[in-house]
Amino acid sequence: MKRLIAIFAALLVLSVSSVAFAQKLVVAHDTNFKPFEFKQNGEYVGFDIDMWKEIAKRMNLDYDFQPMDFNGIIPGLQAGSIDAAVAGITIKPSRAEVVDFSDGYYDSGLVILVREDNNDIKDINDLKDKIVATKLATSSVDLAQQYVPKKNIKLFPNNDNMFMELMTGGADAVIFDMPVVKDFEAKAGKGMVKVVGPIYQGQAYGIAFPKGSKLVSGVNKALKEMKADGTYNELFIKWFGYAPAK
Repeated sequence: MKRLIAIFAALLVLSVSSVAFAQKLVVAHDTNFKPFEFKQNGEYVGFDIDMWKEIAKRMNLDYDFQPMDFNGIIPGLQAGSIDAAVAGITIKPSRAEVVDFSDGYYDSGLVILVREDNNDIKDINDLKDKIVATKLATSSVDLAQQYVPKKNIKLFPNNDNMFMELMTGGADAVIFDMPVVKDFEAKAGKGMVKVVGPIYQGQAYGIAFPKGSKLVSGVNKALKEMKADGTYNELFIKWFGYAPAK
């Protein structure tokens, strides 16, 4: 009898665990955050996309991707209309108060981008009387507001418009996430723009969830396994062209 009870209890735990993730999850991602997520040949691709697919496979999760503007992601998680978000989201205290995060999966920071012929801007202290473009609802806005008057900050919902504003002379500089800026500098903006100054505000990206989500521990476990077995390194090299720092 005791053995039967133990078996029944184990089956019950397994059943409850399976039900917890039985529904199809809604996983949000940014629409324009190259090389983490972007549209190519009619579909969204990138480091974040591949990383989540691998995590979901290891956790046996059923999900649909939901592309959306970055500024709607945190509100969507708070409202419960999104189950997870993988969108190069900086882990910072103000966000951690309203959503839960996985362990950090990418170490980043903010940099300044200017046109190639600009020799006036050498670091962030040179921006006080300049027009600066950046992306709405990102940590770049927080940094810009410390050095630039609000009236001189132009906010855009996506990267393309932000970079276009710089290229067409509507802004003197862009402040944004280092990997995205470096990707633009090396590809679409090659020979026309340059990064100046150091990396500001070293920060980590994390996968975000509604408060109390039961997905967090499993995602963290999958991330650790991916780093241990080399899968993370393979994806990193695929999208960034070099191996992650040890």
